[in-house]
Formats: sequence, structure tokens, C-alpha cells
Amino acid sequence: MSSTPQSHRPYRLKKILTNHTRAVSCVKVSNNGLFFASGSLDKTLIVYSTETLSPISFLTGHSEGVSDIAWSSDSSYLCSASDDRTLRIWNARSGECVKTMKGHTGFVFCVNFNPQSSLIASGSFDETIRVWDVKTGKPVHVIRAHSMPVTSVHFNRDGSLIVSGSHDGSCKIWDTATGSLLKTLIDDKLPAVSFAKFSPNGKFILVATLDDTLKLWNYSTGKFLKVYTGHKNKVYCITPTFSISGEKYIVSGSEDHCVYLWDLQGKHLVQKLEGHTDTVISTSCHPTQNMIISAGLDNDPTVRVWVQD
Repeated sequence: MSSTPQSHRPYRLKKILTNHTRAVSCVKVSNNGLFFASGSLDKTLIVYSTETLSPISFLTGHSEGVSDIAWSSDSSYLCSASDDRTLRIWNARSGECVKTMKGHTGFVFCVNFNPQSSLIASGSFDETIRVWDVKTGKPVHVIRAHSMPVTSVHFNRDGSLIVSGSHDGSCKIWDTATGSLLKTLIDDKLPAVSFAKFSPNGKFILVATLDDTLKLWNYSTGKFLKVYTGHKNKVYCITPTFSISGEKYIVSGSEDHCVYLWDLQGKHLVQKLEGHTDTVISTSCHPTQNMIISAGLDNDPTVRVWVQD
């Protein structure tokens, strides 16, 4: 464990969930905090209760692995992105698939709802971003966004903007209404941009690159403000996140099998959570409780729940 500042109450492991048989690619806590879900290369999604930490529903139907999942704003629905080139919308509690969205010509790698949950954005190995109408399941925009696989898509707080990242080394901002490019935040060939998302207040963008680096960018000025390092990330698209339930942290998995917590403002490492035995690909934080969910790859296909005492 790293040394922790006095104000930081350390997180500890509460439970290990072993329901998946292959790498767990993604974990996400629902917006209302009552549930979390995991998606796996075993082609399934599982919804759990954050109270009991037990499975509520098992979502089956994809014919290939699941790379990403997203919750609707009201925490009723999940959308999954799969290597079978489709997205599926599920009733989270019943486990019923209510829609299948087809159109991508490569693996679908990332997905998010807009805050109104009227639209879904997806990114694919086919190098496009597709924006879908949730009611009809039909595409609103097909954006030829990047020159390599799209690694992340995320809406800002009012849903007017989409940020995308790609293996092509760029991070771009798109107008949701028109699908047009508004700004290129990063335009390097290397390193690959493995992840990008807006901060909860919409003013900043957290960007991960495959050179062991996280940066917090100011969207309006196009400059980066803070750098977070110490973790290992050169190969996988690890999805970091913001923890805003108590102290403000940046949380990320790592290829050294740990979960890293940095002080958002001070940038220093606050804690390193040890226990996973493979790369931690995904982390998600509870909106109001000090709880972190983490997911491991094939040699450790577990979901782990960490809490503060």
C-alpha cells in the first residue's frame, strides 16, 4: 500500500464475485446507485445489487464477447456493445433484450447514453461513431470519426457534445445534433488515446493514453491542467473514472493488477488497491457511497467490490 494522507480513509476489499468465465471487460454502477453491472468476453452481462452484492439478472443473447456497457439515466436499462457488431438494449431487472441495433461493420467497442437517454453513441473498430435513436433503434448519425478503432465515446452533462478517443492518437469533440466535428483536442499519431470522458461538471475531459498517463484537459481552452501517473498502461483500453462521493479522486485500473486512486486536485497517489491477479481493465464508483467496483482480465475474471470503513 502507498502511504496515505491523513484525510484519506483507505478502501478495503469487501467482496470478490466470480460469476463470469472469461475476462470482465467492463463494470458500471447505475446512476441511482442501487445496481452495478458487468460485461464479459463470455458474452454475458450480469446485474447485481449494490446492497446485497448478489446477482439480480443474467443477460444473455450476444454471440460474441461484450466490450462495454452503459446505464440509462433512470437506471432501468442497460446498453451493451459487442464483438458481434451489435448493440443491445436490455431491461436491467428482468434481463429481457428489448432492442438490437445493427449497422457497425466491426467490433463495437464503446457505448454511452446521453443524459436524456434518448440517444446512444457507440464507437467501433470500423472507425465510425454511430448515434442511435433509442426509441426506434435506428441510426441518427454515422460519423466517419477516426482512422483507427474508436476506443471511447461519452456525452457531456447536457448531451450537446460527444467526446471520442481512438487508437489513431486523436481526441475529438462532436456536435450531437449535427454529427459535425467541433474541436480536435489532441491530434498526435502516438500515443494511442485509449479512453476519454467528460468530468461530471462538463468542463474537463479525462484522457488516458497508452504511455502510462492520464491527463485532465480543459475543454474550452484545449490545454491540459493535470497529469496522473504511476500506473501501468501500454496495451489495454483501461477505463478510468471520477470518484465524487466523498473526497474527489481519479480512479483507474492498471496493467500491474492494481487499482490506483489519485487526489484529483493534488495529483498525488492516495492509495493503490492490491488483490487482482491480472490487468484491471475497468473501474466504476458509486455516486453517493464510497464504493469502487473493479474488473479483471482472463487470468482473473472477477469483479471486486472495495469500500471505505
